[in-house]
Formats: sequence, structure tokens, C-alpha cells
Amino acid sequence: MSRVGKMPIPLPSGVDVTITADKISVNGPQGALSLPLTGQVIVKNENNTLTFAPTDETREANAMSGTVRALVNNMVNGCSKGFEKKLSLVGVGFRAQAQGDKLNLSLGFSHPVVHQMPDGVKCETPSQTEIIIKGIDRQKVGQVAAEVRSYRPPEPYKGKGVRYVDEVVVIKETKKK
Repeated sequence: MSRVGKMPIPLPSGVDVTITADKISVNGPQGALSLPLTGQVIVKNENNTLTFAPTDETREANAMSGTVRALVNNMVNGCSKGFEKKLSLVGVGFRAQAQGDKLNLSLGFSHPVVHQMPDGVKCETPSQTEIIIKGIDRQKVGQVAAEVRSYRPPEPYKGKGVRYVDEVVVIKETKKK
């Protein structure tokens, strides 16, 4: 059995889980998420602890038990605390400004870049060179952060561009004569 799938998920206070035959729903103070279930995993809620088990001993069911456990754990954490990604802009004249559900970026192009935030994802700009992307769905938060970073990824010679706060950019040495 999957090592990840064996670990139970303790439910924090304020989070309740509804399990039906075809989906699992998680409600919490931050919001609600749901996940469709396949017939390969059995999910049980006993004493505010979720346990996962494969229905049979096939390799696919074993793998799915670990996958579903990880996805449900992300849903529980998102509904209770939420997720956030921090980006920083490095470069002269690079600026970001959040306006409602849009993120306006000035990244050295001849035009401003406007990124529309999807439902359930918010962005903040505490300063002109910092972006904080927040939401309850870990996949959406990571995807939006990757899309914003893809407008101008850090280049290897000066390190200019959009990068994650904890990202290390290895700077190349310039060509010698």
C-alpha cells in the first residue's frame, strides 16, 4: 500500500467533510472545495480523522489511494488556512499593481501586461516589486503564480525578471574575450 495513502488526515476544528459515493466535499472557514472520487479508493471519516484505503490490491488502486489522500489533504489545508505564493520583481522599472481581480505588470515591454485572476484566487501587492497570490485551491494558486512568472522568467546573466521569493537564480559568467 502507498506510504502516503496510509497516513490519516486529522481534521482541524471548523472543517467538515462530506463523503458520497462519487465525490468528497470539504467546507471550512476559508471556503469549500470538492473532488470527484473514482471507485478505486475507500474514504472513511472516523473520529474527525480521514483514512484512505485502496479497494483492491492492484497497482493503480494503490497509487490512487496516495494521490487522493494528498489532494484531500491539500483541500483540508486550503479550507482551513489557505495557500499563498510570493513573487518578487527584479529589474529596473519592473512594477506590479493589483486592481480588483486584475494584476497590472510593467516588465520592460513596450506594453503593460494585464493578468486576469481566476475565480477563487486573489492577488496583493504590498510594494511595487512584491506580489502575493492567495487562494484555497493549491493547484490554482500555483498555476497563477507560474503564469505570472512566465511573462518574464529570470534571465541567467543579470537575474532580472519575475521570480519566486525563495527561488535561487544561478548567475552565469559573461563571455570572455
